[in-house]
Amino acid sequence: MTTAAFAYIGYGLATLGPGIGIGLLVGKTQESTARQPEVGGRLFTNMIIGAGMVEALGLIGFVLPLIVK
Repeated sequence: MTTAAFAYIGYGLATLGPGIGIGLLVGKTQESTARQPEVGGRLFTNMIIGAGMVEALGLIGFVLPLIVK
């Protein structure tokens, strides 16, 4: 296998973490909003900021194989 092939396998594995992270983040935000609807706006704002941080990991995993190639 070439180096690029290993890099793309690494990208596939790198997407697992952000996918699980965003799923947990959204699920817990929905659960918290259901328990305390009055703080739903603040929870949504914090969820969007957190999702952006988690998604940055996925973007790094996407760009790395392109740099290696």
